[in-house]
Amino acid sequence: MLASKFKKMKIQKILIIAFALTALFTSCKKALLKDDPQNLIASQIYNDTTLVKPAIDYIYTQNLPSWFGNTGGAIGSGSSLTDEAYGDNDFVKGSVTVESVGDIGSSASKTNNYGKIRTINTFVRDLTSGGLSQSVKNRYLAQALFFRAFRYFDLVRLYGGVPIVLTPLDAIGNDAKNAALLPRNTTTACFKQIISDLDSAIKYLPNKWSGSDYGRITAGAAAAFKGRVLLTYASPQFNPANDGTRWQNAYTANTTAVSILSANGYGLNSSYDGMWFTEGYANKEAVMVTAFNTFSDNNGTYNNTYDNSTRPAYLGTGGGSNQPTWDLVQAYPMLDGKPAATSKYSYSLQTFYKNRDPRFDKTIAYNGCNWPILGNASYRLWTYYYYNVKNSSTSVKSTESTATSTGFYLRKAIDPNITAANLVTSGTDWMEIRYAEVLLNLAECAAEIGNLGVSQEAYTNLLAVRKRAGIEAGGDGLYGLQANMSHDQMITAIMLERQIEFAFEGKRYWDLRRRKLLETTLNGKKRNGLSIILNNNQSGTDYILLSRDASAVSSLDNLYSTSFTVTPKVLDTYNINIQAGDYFFGIPSAALQNNPNLQQNNTWGGAFDPLK
Repeated sequence: MLASKFKKMKIQKILIIAFALTALFTSCKKALLKDDPQNLIASQIYNDTTLVKPAIDYIYTQNLPSWFGNTGGAIGSGSSLTDEAYGDNDFVKGSVTVESVGDIGSSASKTNNYGKIRTINTFVRDLTSGGLSQSVKNRYLAQALFFRAFRYFDLVRLYGGVPIVLTPLDAIGNDAKNAALLPRNTTTACFKQIISDLDSAIKYLPNKWSGSDYGRITAGAAAAFKGRVLLTYASPQFNPANDGTRWQNAYTANTTAVSILSANGYGLNSSYDGMWFTEGYANKEAVMVTAFNTFSDNNGTYNNTYDNSTRPAYLGTGGGSNQPTWDLVQAYPMLDGKPAATSKYSYSLQTFYKNRDPRFDKTIAYNGCNWPILGNASYRLWTYYYYNVKNSSTSVKSTESTATSTGFYLRKAIDPNITAANLVTSGTDWMEIRYAEVLLNLAECAAEIGNLGVSQEAYTNLLAVRKRAGIEAGGDGLYGLQANMSHDQMITAIMLERQIEFAFEGKRYWDLRRRKLLETTLNGKKRNGLSIILNNNQSGTDYILLSRDASAVSSLDNLYSTSFTVTPKVLDTYNINIQAGDYFFGIPSAALQNNPNLQQNNTWGGAFDPLK
């Protein structure tokens, strides 16, 4: 749905009538307007622009990702699969099986990848045979083809090659059933089809929309997504032989994306934290966006749940579900952009928050920080423990009614002005692709083809992102970056920048996976939180409760040094053990049973090579 907090398209949902279903592909012959008293057939819908528009809107509703880039599959946000957040799951425990990622062929449903692809293919078929002008058809087809590419990329990055289906398959009779039992296409063929659909989208989509069409895919968004796709295809996950042609193609695609976007007013928002609350067309950072609203009307509501589930549980109806680890906190450089070991700013565990990259305070909420929230500009967060039994040295209690397990909360994109009563209808939009990502995608490709000079994109794009963040330029104007970095040093710098810039934006897991860094980055480690305990004065009370805000205003550093003991704490009870097979997940057994022509990946005992 393309609703925003200031405008909402009047979208009527389309119901797709499904008949008998094959293992991977569902079938339908008619599309109905939910609120229309008449059952309109395709020949009526696709000859009338007023009826076609709700049909394409339904495709948006089905396919636009939610917060963290969640496309509705098994992976979700991916935060708990890395060092970004804590989570006990099969991925980090090393117990993934072929059943763990059932995003392909496990069931017949209009809500899974192939169900959504069928809806798109039906739209493409019926629109193509309809009587609208070719220019109108092209505009609608371009949007549908973008989302077909989006869905196939979602599948290919999980499994490698999958069956390519470009027309809605019949589902009645044995012949139709057998025709639907398609083998997997090669991974190369899948990427070729994805790029073909995206090229058509780029050709026919406008560079800008206007009015209530905010949120529709633009040529620049399609170009940026093509850049992401080709970056992934060139990366070590899919390109272990490091074919330079793939990197050159990715570089060209991302250069084109930056050019299209820049020429049409896109760019870095001046405010790293404020961009989430810059609405609609005014937000030049929002390249691909899922827009949410703050109200309810006869078309329903489309509110995000992120804000309400992320803020501390004791604040209204918050859930505190997104809690940064100490590992993420440590990743932030100092204010001069350098790591603590080489920074001009001294670092101390006791005052870990001091003189950090400005994105730190705009992302991490920590004990004693000023966090304007629920309209209270003076609010301070407290996450410490105190000894609650007199003369005890072991019995501690959290100052919070429901304590954070890591010692931190995520504050990124949390609206400081929204009231508790309005939390459940938060309308903050999700930016699936930000302009900053396009810059860093291009920087990575530039590094891979050897464009490592200080005036070339590997440096200039990193510098642009760091400058916007508020890092100090330094005497050399490199914002803390090392001069004359080698290829490996630059890739490391770019990956660190992505970790920080896109913290909790659903990028970390996919970045580590495509670079094949999951094992070297995570295996053998345990994730950590931070324990902050009020020094024991044997009173058995939270003795700074009434004075802590005033003390923090006077000097938070002094309060920490005199009143708290700060100690990292281990969250995992086991070492992380990402499996090598996770770079291409296994095809679920239900899918193999439903379609005997599917082959299992060779990394899971089958014959299919996902690298071909």
